[in-house]
Amino acid sequence: MGSRGVGQVTISDGDLVVVGIGNILMRDDGVGVRAAELILAAAADDAAALPPQTRVIDGGTLGLDLLPVIEDARAVVLIDAVDLRRSPGDVAVLRGDDLHVALSGHVSPHQVGVGDLLAAARLTGRLPAQVALVGIQPREIEVGLELTEPVAAALPRAAAVARQTAWELHDGAGSAGTGPAAARPEGADYPDAGSGTIGRTDGPDGPDGRGGA
Repeated sequence: MGSRGVGQVTISDGDLVVVGIGNILMRDDGVGVRAAELILAAAADDAAALPPQTRVIDGGTLGLDLLPVIEDARAVVLIDAVDLRRSPGDVAVLRGDDLHVALSGHVSPHQVGVGDLLAAARLTGRLPAQVALVGIQPREIEVGLELTEPVAAALPRAAAVARQTAWELHDGAGSAGTGPAAARPEGADYPDAGSGTIGRTDGPDGPDGRGGA
């Protein structure tokens, strides 16, 4: 099928795609885009930071406009603010049913578009077999350019987890990576290989990540 583009990024058949999602004008909602920026910077400094034939995209709030990218990818890593029902800044890797449950409990309007995106790719029979969501628990989704303190502190970890997840998808679904980032970063939850299941419990700050009274 050749290649197709989104923005200034060209996607060729069989690329592994890392997509940072979110609205940078809504504080913690932009954490996925900020993580993608860190990953791009790491790849610029070290070509081995990501698997071969990997493209990193600022997906912003494009939603269904990303369908050509998803359809042509061999595997997809999404990075987004997700209500994990944990403490702000917590990071988790979601696959399978957990991924779809997380998107159904969206924390901002763009996640409706992401859920529709994956559903559309599935309906066309073009959803990659390997899709993972690196979710970061937000603290505040409101107008503002800055991430809240716990989410900003978690940003390097989220980017490292996303890079590691890309290596794992490159090496095989749910398997331990063999690339330079093979050691799993601390401070994130991973599903068991093949199960796609992560327990979801309320963190000490409560289900909405804003804490008690």
